[in-house]
Amino acid sequence: MSSNAARRTALGFQGGQVLSLRLPEEVLESLRSTLREGKERWVEVEAADGAVLIDVGQVVYLRVESDEHRIGF
Repeated sequence: MSSNAARRTALGFQGGQVLSLRLPEEVLESLRSTLREGKERWVEVEAADGAVLIDVGQVVYLRVESDEHRIGF
């Protein structure tokens, strides 16, 4: 994967909302660290689609799609 490639991710929030983002690997790793530590409440994430301000206290899951390329259905 190239250094500027973005990975598809989904953040699930309390209440059932889901936010889909394409995140560069370094941003994804930073977000993972923030979620694990739980010290910060709000974090700004620079996604491929634009910046998003996230209340990490409301996040219940982070899903990251695999790097596998699929052909067909």
